[in-house]
Amino acid sequence: MLLAVIAACEIGFWVLLAAGMATRYLFRLPRVGMVLLMMVPLVDVVMLVASVIDIHRGGEPSFKHSLAAIFIGVSVGFGHQTLKWADGWAAYRFAGAPRPVKPPKRGRERARRERAGWFRHLLAYVVGVGIMIALGLLSGKGYDAALGPAWGWTVVLVIDAIVSFSYSFDGDSADDAAPKTKQVA
Repeated sequence: MLLAVIAACEIGFWVLLAAGMATRYLFRLPRVGMVLLMMVPLVDVVMLVASVIDIHRGGEPSFKHSLAAIFIGVSVGFGHQTLKWADGWAAYRFAGAPRPVKPPKRGRERARRERAGWFRHLLAYVVGVGIMIALGLLSGKGYDAALGPAWGWTVVLVIDAIVSFSYSFDGDSADDAAPKTKQVA
C-alpha cells in the first residue's frame, strides 16, 4: 500500500508541476497556476503522513519507508530549484520570456553553483536521514532497517562533495580571481 502511495505522490509531483506551468503559460491563468504549484509540497505531506500511518499500524521500518524519506528529502533540498528551472523554461517557451541562461562550464560562478548544489544535497540528506530515524524511533522497533539506504547515500554525498568542491580548485577559477592587467608594449 505504501509503495502505491509513494508512486502516486511522485507522479502527482510531476502532474502538478506540468499542470501549474500549463495553466500559467498556455491558458494564461497565472493565479490558478500558482495555486497548483503551491500544492506541489502537499505531495510530500501526503507521503510523510502515509509513512507515519503505516508505522503506527505496526509496519516494520523498511526500504519503502526509506524511499519515502529520500523522496521527501530530495524534494526539500531540490524542489524549489526544480520549480524555478521549470518556470524559466515554460516562460521562455510559451510566454516570450528570455531564454534561461546556461550555467557556466568553468570559472568562479561554476564553482559557486557546484558548491550550492552540494549544500542542497546535504540538506536533502539531513532531512531524509532524519525522517528515516524518526520513523524507526516511532515504530519502537529500531531504525536499523530504515537506515539501510542511508549508507549508500552517504557514499554518494561524499563523492558529490569531492566533485563539487573540486571546481573550487579548478585552474580557471583561480584565473578568475587574478587581477586582469593590460599588456604594455
